[in-house]
Amino acid sequence: MSPVGSSGKKHSESGTARLLGAGASGILELFTFHPVDTVAKRLMSNTDKIFSAGQPFAQSVGKLNQVIFRDAALKPTIGKYLSLFPGLGYAAGYKVAQRIYKFGGQPVARDFLERHYGQSFTRAFGERNGKAMMHATAGSVIGIGEVALLPLDVLKIKRQTNPEAFRGRGLFRIVADEGMALYRGAGWTVLRNAPGSFALFGGSAFVKEFAFGLDNYNNATFMQNFFASIGGAVASLTVSAPMDVIKTRIQARSFDNPESGMTILRKMVQKEGLGSFFKGLTPKILVVGPKLVYGFTLAQYFIPTFDRILRGSKPVERI
Repeated sequence: MSPVGSSGKKHSESGTARLLGAGASGILELFTFHPVDTVAKRLMSNTDKIFSAGQPFAQSVGKLNQVIFRDAALKPTIGKYLSLFPGLGYAAGYKVAQRIYKFGGQPVARDFLERHYGQSFTRAFGERNGKAMMHATAGSVIGIGEVALLPLDVLKIKRQTNPEAFRGRGLFRIVADEGMALYRGAGWTVLRNAPGSFALFGGSAFVKEFAFGLDNYNNATFMQNFFASIGGAVASLTVSAPMDVIKTRIQARSFDNPESGMTILRKMVQKEGLGSFFKGLTPKILVVGPKLVYGFTLAQYFIPTFDRILRGSKPVERI
């Protein structure tokens, strides 16, 4: 499988193999990193200051423990760990669909731009910058379309941060009751995804182009893909962090007590300060490196493996 952001022609796996491979890697990535994602979401949705001047350190640690583990704060270690897996079913649906759409759709959008607007990008930005900008723009377009998956993301986040909203109601009842309310925060999601995906794919392409001097991104070594992915992902998370915090707080609210993004933004500035826009960023950045390497490695293994099984052919020589 060509790495995201690669160019050049090589053996193309079947759509079924891509579907199975991306889905399998997404599920394994989910089980490995869902607890960290839960911690990040709970920190972002917390509106109280945890560490403050003059407050005893032990009290601050107690507050942090309460924010992260909620009702399991006083349970043994295993109980605390298991409490970080709420909304796993919704998360599985979202993660698999998101992985297939985003990392499978970006190359399609990039190929479209290259066919119809490649010369325009080259004239506007130069040959090397134009190629990186094309990858970034394709990623941004795909990121905007990702809003279609928002209901699954909303349900996942509510299970992680506000499980009371599900009390006495199953999935289908919630969908029937809430309807389009599951798309609450769609505008903020677009504002997060457009620059975030631009930075993700553009940052990765920029590192491959200018740090490693690769003409064909498909020739990147494992370590080059590793560092390019880290560069793109860290840039993406940092750029999209403020919108992500607002989006998370919108989605974490109870269904019967919504709050607009502008109201949340105003309260954050007044009560928590500008630093609140980057809450939860540290754990997300800390998980970016291993998460991307893990996900890409599994995808690069599973997709050709499924392809060989489906085609009944011999392994293809791979970079």
